Amino acid sequence: MKVLVCPSGFKGSINPGTAADCIEKGILRVMPTATVHKVPLADGGEGFIHALVAAAGGTIRKVTVTGPIRQPIRSFYGILANVPVKTAVVEMAAAAGLSQVPKHCRNPCLTTTFGVGQLISAALDEGAEKIIIGCGDSGTSDGGAGMLQALGARLVGRDGQDLPRAAGGQSLVSLAGVDFSKMHPRLKKVSIEAVCNWTNVLCGPQGVARVYGPQKGASPNQVEVLESALRTYATVIHRTIGVNVCDSPGSGASGGLGAGLLLIGAKLRPRYDAITEYFHLENMFADCDLIITAEGGIDDQTPRGKIPAEVAVRARERNIPVIVLAGTVGKGAMVNYDVGIGAFTSILQGPCNLDEAVRDAERLLTDAAEGAMRMVAIGQRLAL
Repeated sequence: MKVLVCPSGFKGSINPGTAADCIEKGILRVMPTATVHKVPLADGGEGFIHALVAAAGGTIRKVTVTGPIRQPIRSFYGILANVPVKTAVVEMAAAAGLSQVPKHCRNPCLTTTFGVGQLISAALDEGAEKIIIGCGDSGTSDGGAGMLQALGARLVGRDGQDLPRAAGGQSLVSLAGVDFSKMHPRLKKVSIEAVCNWTNVLCGPQGVARVYGPQKGASPNQVEVLESALRTYATVIHRTIGVNVCDSPGSGASGGLGAGLLLIGAKLRPRYDAITEYFHLENMFADCDLIITAEGGIDDQTPRGKIPAEVAVRARERNIPVIVLAGTVGKGAMVNYDVGIGAFTSILQGPCNLDEAVRDAERLLTDAAEGAMRMVAIGQRLAL
């Protein structure tokens, strides 16, 4: 049997490369003669920089930035080697990710993307001619406002005064105007592309506040505050420079960072299409009998651009079965059968808390892969 193993990572626990190794180990316990082809997939969230630097060659630059709760944090960006132009890679999760927000501080009305702007600025100062930005695993919902401020934008309130720097999404309720005249001078000299969830929009029932606000710690009241603030932001932007960021594809990526990126001239790319190019995945489906992918959770949001569903859609076109190993199985996960996922299961073996699940994640994933392959082996016998 030829098995393609192409997992995403498990947030705060297992990176994609380690996940692939665990799955391979589980497969070979059952089928020692199986051929396993590993293609770890980093979709723009945690691990994106290291995966791309490993694939293309390059170096990591370390820098101190303002974190999502306005405290200094150590962060980083990458510089790629073996590319036609000097290319930097920025990972928003490295400066404003949910893992950077302590649980007792999770209030997306207040968290900021200011540090993301500082990473972009550092790459610009180094002379980058192209910047690739990974959008994923965010702990913010400020529409990229903090990032814009770090790059020199003025956000002006109704009182004529600048909004506080890095104040978070709720401050946009009082936004009256924007001034981009003093942006970083090299922004117009670089190409910027962002790897994002193309289905996410900034406002409305499927927007940043209502879909993802609760996941980042927002109460029902805070969800409404954020929705109002982001609608004000979108209205002011449209009135001022004629750009509609309210429902543009990808505008809601990473808590609305996609909207802010549109304002600095970035090209937003559906993340699966982008990583297919970056990681040279054009032929990864060739000559395989089974695909096993993995992610931290599978639910009714998975078909909205997440790795397991994107893999399954393409595998179905080639009549290749797909199994998903997930940390958790959430609400509405059954919809994933409709996009081509043949089977999914949680790697958890019994009741446990999050700390225990993180601690034992590698063993649990390996065991789950073994269990899945034993089911496959039984199916082969029945088919005979």
